[in-house]
Amino acid sequence: MRKAWLVAGACVAGMLSFVLLLVVGTVIVAGNLVNGAGKGAVGLAKGAVPAEYQPVVQKWGNLCPAINPALLAAQLYQESGWNPKAQSPAQAQGIAQFIPGTWATHGVDGDGDGVKDVWNPADAIPSAASYDCKLAEYVKDAPGDPTHNMLAAYNAGAYAVIKYKGVPPYSETRNYVKNIRELEKSFARPVGRVEPSRQAAGAISFAQEQLGTEYLWGGNGTPEHDGRFDCSGLTKAAYETVGVELPRVANDQYNAGPHPKRDELLPGDLVFFSDDLTNSRAIRHVGIYVGGGYMIDAPRPGAVIRFAPVDTPDYFGATRVTESGAKALPKGEVA
Repeated sequence: MRKAWLVAGACVAGMLSFVLLLVVGTVIVAGNLVNGAGKGAVGLAKGAVPAEYQPVVQKWGNLCPAINPALLAAQLYQESGWNPKAQSPAQAQGIAQFIPGTWATHGVDGDGDGVKDVWNPADAIPSAASYDCKLAEYVKDAPGDPTHNMLAAYNAGAYAVIKYKGVPPYSETRNYVKNIRELEKSFARPVGRVEPSRQAAGAISFAQEQLGTEYLWGGNGTPEHDGRFDCSGLTKAAYETVGVELPRVANDQYNAGPHPKRDELLPGDLVFFSDDLTNSRAIRHVGIYVGGGYMIDAPRPGAVIRFAPVDTPDYFGATRVTESGAKALPKGEVA
């Protein structure tokens, strides 16, 4: 069976060589394509926000000009990974990670039930949006981008933004602003075409070299794993070869860049699969798209890394990985 598969892999080697040339050519020709959220009304990318929270994020993300639904989603993901029970060592609580003193001042009754509950996303998400807008108002006279200043005030305090006339010279604050604006692209529904990945060819080349390798649950391709991978271990290793550090698990990899539509897939895109097509946190499988409706993936125990069709009932969506998008992700796995 393994021999037969390797023969099948040889039969498509020519096709893969063409795919790699296609990737390089596409990047050169399409270097001027736009990406990110674009201008105007900002919609949310398919499934990027869990379905139970999407209506409230979409509504409250339009509360003031300094925020939008994708930016609000990026903040919530950065803070808690959509975990409404999250609690930090600093006693930050809930999906929006309010500390008790800030909640006492800025918490709102978002669902109108007469109770302001930091553990209830229906209150905490509106409160996060309301707090963002109040911070934007506090620093409205500071020079520079109003949204950057608002995010800086969220991280370092409004006084620091006013004192330094914009984003203060703190590395933590500047990284926070940069990361949230980058993550915003992952949560926004793209407007127009998404810029091709410049690392795609190298990632595909690595994945192609693994064809026929046996699957290993939790496998990272290391010597102790006998060079074997699981699905997200393969995609992580493929992009590491081109200098992009992805998270370990598939549902976090989904946030490593913007999300092209199915008919806009290009070689190198990560393609994702789930039994819940409304929630990226439920993603259970990932592969690397190679063109022609096929991907390379590590499917399951007892199988080998292979070519497989993308168009299955559990196809969730795709991510065009960017180095900046991967760097912006929260460190470690989010719950």
